[in-house]
Amino acid sequence: MRVTLISIPVRDQEKALKFYTEKLGFIIKKDAPLDGGNRWITLVSKEAQDGPEILLEPAPLHFEPSKVFQDALMEAGIPYTQFDVDNVDEEYERLTTVGVEFSVKPTTMGTVKFAVFNDTCGNNMQIVEML
Repeated sequence: MRVTLISIPVRDQEKALKFYTEKLGFIIKKDAPLDGGNRWITLVSKEAQDGPEILLEPAPLHFEPSKVFQDALMEAGIPYTQFDVDNVDEEYERLTTVGVEFSVKPTTMGTVKFAVFNDTCGNNMQIVEML
């Protein structure tokens, strides 16, 4: 068994696509139209193009429990998921330069350094560096 896809709920697929590609640097793996004006959009890391895909899932628009869960995580300041990086400080600087807003600046806790940002689509996301 292996992980091949992780779904991230987004409120606006086009806005999410722009943020995740232009700001975060992911690249499009698949983009196919679905019923109801939605799309099957998956992204991959430039460094691991055959690795796990991120699905930009429009669930909060069509499934109220998804929206409630997403809102609760955001309200509590809990990240939806995390992305590993080699250097949190460098990634923080790169992302703030392109306008990404962080709620938690680089912080060391035990054997990790992390920072939390808003993906502009309803989620807090965390970048993590293993120390």
